[in-house]
This record gives sequence, structure tokens and C-alpha cells, in this order.
Amino acid sequence: MKRTFKTTLIAAALATASTFAAQAEALKLAHSTWVGYGPFYIAQAKGYFADEGVEIELSIMENTPLKMGALMAGRVDIVASTADEFPTYMREGKPLRYILAVDNSNGGDGVVSQKDIATVADLKGRSVAFEEGSVSQFFINALLHREGLSQDDIKMVNMTATDAGVAFAANRVDAAVTWEPHLSQGANMDHGKILVSSSDTPGLIVDVVAVLGTTAQEHEEELKGFVRAWQRALDFLETNPDEAYTIMADGVGGWLEDPEEFKAAATGIEYLSIDRNIEMFGTIETPGILTQTIDNAIAIWGELGRIKVDGLSAADLVDTSFLN
Repeated sequence: MKRTFKTTLIAAALATASTFAAQAEALKLAHSTWVGYGPFYIAQAKGYFADEGVEIELSIMENTPLKMGALMAGRVDIVASTADEFPTYMREGKPLRYILAVDNSNGGDGVVSQKDIATVADLKGRSVAFEEGSVSQFFINALLHREGLSQDDIKMVNMTATDAGVAFAANRVDAAVTWEPHLSQGANMDHGKILVSSSDTPGLIVDVVAVLGTTAQEHEEELKGFVRAWQRALDFLETNPDEAYTIMADGVGGWLEDPEEFKAAATGIEYLSIDRNIEMFGTIETPGILTQTIDNAIAIWGELGRIKVDGLSAADLVDTSFLN
């Protein structure tokens, strides 16, 4: 009996150690409350991550500087955020790798303006509300650059996208860079209209998944499994939409906790399959629209003094090997 009992104890200890090891190897993924990240929860709920040989721990972090700081410090392994934001948080000796694009804004973001503003060029000298350091600042600057203008040509009012939408609805600013539902709410005001939406600028606002270069090297096979699981989640969404939206709404939660609200919000984006990733990233010889956007973001944020790494380019960031 003693021998059997001792063997049982050893087996139990080994099993416990194995469990702790598996937990230690889990890759931590941080994201904000956004419809584009819903398929992560499908992959988790349906066991796709486990099937593909990777354990993912999902967590919601709304504060972008804290989330990016955690990534750079190695406290989280993976971050999902807009493609333009990552270069502003990079530091020397801490290269990042974009391994997957998850969604393309297709009308979910935009600029709402007074009805007398006919074009982006007409924003010159007008008050425009948007959040400094956010994708909204990148978006409006990209639009202004296309018209030969810069941020200095408008009157910036610094506030969050939600507050910007509210300020416009209250007629306190001439225009606001915001997202749904505030975009439609502003456009429905007597004084409002949508000046530009992200459906007019494909590839300009895209959410991606990025990791440190060391993580990309040390967890190459797990990250390839992560990408495969993402594709399986999109396949499930296509064939089982009702169950999929319930899973995603429950997982992401917050203002998207109602499956119907989640489904409605998802109409403003395009979930990106592996095939669409390959198309949007392109190749070194022929960069795709997303790679061009990343270079555009580096240029714009550089002009605004937010890039801390010299000589940065999209070629340094994009790694399509995980899509194979």
C-alpha cells in the first residue's frame, strides 16, 4: 500500500507540475473592448487554440499606453491594436513584429462635420475634435495630408472619440473624428453629416496583432497555431453566425455584451482571413495597402514627434511567415 500511495503522490505531483508548466507557457494576449477581437473568443471557446498547439490567455486592457508598456516590458506576449499605434511605442532594442491583421474598418470610423463643410480641405481653420495619440489623430492627419494640409491647418480639440462625438452632437465643434455609434448619431443631427468614413479609405484603419521579436522567435510554432485558430474561428462565424455572435458578445463584453449590438457593430468592419492578410500585407517587392499604411503612419507620427526609433519602416515590422 505504501508503495502504491507513494507512486500516486509522485504521479499527482508530476501532473500538478505539468499543469503549472502549461500555465507558464500560456501566451498572454491583451486587447481593448472592440468588435474586431471577438473571434479570439470563438477560438478559445471551441478549443481551436488547444487543437493548434497554443494556449492563449485573453485579457481586456482599455488603456493603450499601459497595454503597450506591458508588451514592451514582456508582461504580455501579444497585443491587438490598430496598425498605426505600435510604432509610437517601440523602443530601441525592442523590435516588434506584426503577425496577423484581424479587421479592417469599413465604415465604423470616420469624420462627422457641419453640413457646410463639403470636403476635407474645408476643415482648414475649423475646430476638429479627436484624441491626441490615438488612431483618430492618425486618421485625420492622413486625410489632411492627401489635401496638402497638416494638423497645423485646423484647430485641434483634444478629447476621446466618445467625447468628440458628444461635443459634435452638442454643436460645440465643427467636426469630430469618432466611431460608431457616435458617428451615425452625429450625422443624424440637424447640423451634421458624415464627411468621410473608413469605407472610403480601405486599409487605413486596420487592427493587427503584434509581438516582440523575441516572442516571434521563441514561440514561432505556437504563433502559427494562433493564426490557424483565428482562421478556424472566422470559418465558424461564417457557418454558425448566431452561436458565434453569442460567444463573441459574452467574451468581449462591455458595451458589446448584447449579441445583437455586437452583430450590428460588426457591420462596420471586415474580418480578415489569412488570404486577405496576404493580399493586404503584400510582399517586399510589392507592398500591399496595409504595409503602405504602416509606412504612412510612421511618417505621420514621426512628423508629430512620436516615433522614438530612427530609420523605422514597415519592412522592419511586418512578418508574413506566420500566415503560411
